[in-house]
Amino acid sequence: MGKRIFITGGSGCIGHYVIEQLAANPAHELFVLVRDRAKLRADLADLANVTVLQGDLKRIHQFADLLKTVQVAIAIATAWGGADTFDVNVVKTQALMELLDPQVCEQVLYFSTASILNRDGQLLKEAGQIGTDYIRTKYDFAQRLGKLAIAPKITCLYPTLVLGGGPDGNPASHLTGGIAEVVNYLPLLRWLRADGSFHFIHAYDIAQVVTHLVETPPDPGDRGPRHLVLGNDPLTVDQAIAALCTYRGVQRGWFTIPLSFALANVLIDWFKVQLAPWDRFCMAYRHFTYSPHVSAATYGRSPHCPRFEDVLRLSGIAPDPTGNLPADRPQTVADAAIAAPPEP
Repeated sequence: MGKRIFITGGSGCIGHYVIEQLAANPAHELFVLVRDRAKLRADLADLANVTVLQGDLKRIHQFADLLKTVQVAIAIATAWGGADTFDVNVVKTQALMELLDPQVCEQVLYFSTASILNRDGQLLKEAGQIGTDYIRTKYDFAQRLGKLAIAPKITCLYPTLVLGGGPDGNPASHLTGGIAEVVNYLPLLRWLRADGSFHFIHAYDIAQVVTHLVETPPDPGDRGPRHLVLGNDPLTVDQAIAALCTYRGVQRGWFTIPLSFALANVLIDWFKVQLAPWDRFCMAYRHFTYSPHVSAATYGRSPHCPRFEDVLRLSGIAPDPTGNLPADRPQTVADAAIAAPPEP
């Protein structure tokens, strides 16, 4: 059965994949709010079941009549910093949700960030105290969710490290855009080890989760807001370095230097690197992992990017040009993960 779906942030990395997958169902009717129509891929903007709304979240009230008729609202748009951050991420996002009709709207999928959560899925107080403008406003709005009239219909999505775009023609995520730079440091990274772990997820797989949620509305008795952290299984920093070495055909150092928090601080001070309090906190926190977490596989869908070697391949990083891997090194990234199991 088709839905009337309102989407903000459609011209960004995640938004493109979401539109692409939802629009593949001709029964859905998509209304996509974008500030600049030219930033939305032409083949998506011209689909028969996609209506592009030229506008801005800051003037969301001009779409009040439409919002009262939609069954699903997907709030992806965000401000990353600057004077408008609070207005967009808190005030206008709340206004959008207040314009929805709880009797008509089946669900709201609201995008936040896993950075505001601790490892148990609770709000991380440091995010509200010393986070960037973006982090603090997401923290602020998370505290407001339960007070909204539409709260029982809200599912809050917390993406971990987001990949996607670039070589496939969609806008690149911030992380994908920086992976090539990381590869340039491989001659140094191969000699280092670090205590840390993280999740990642490709925007295509985020869109798969969104598509599942749209097609499977929450049970009316399941009172929201619901909270879902989006990410593949956690990966340690050492696993990622080992995987990168294997993929590029570079020998891992025969000994490795532990990059401790104390040593990192010495290097930062030595080279006079300017770090914000939030950056220093993240360095000390180290393990940005969450339980539970969900991915495309959670809902029986085939993951597009489940492994770190997939991250490299989909980011346009070339593999080992010779194809010759030393016999004493794991032959696949899966083997590399087994050789360096994550900490409990």
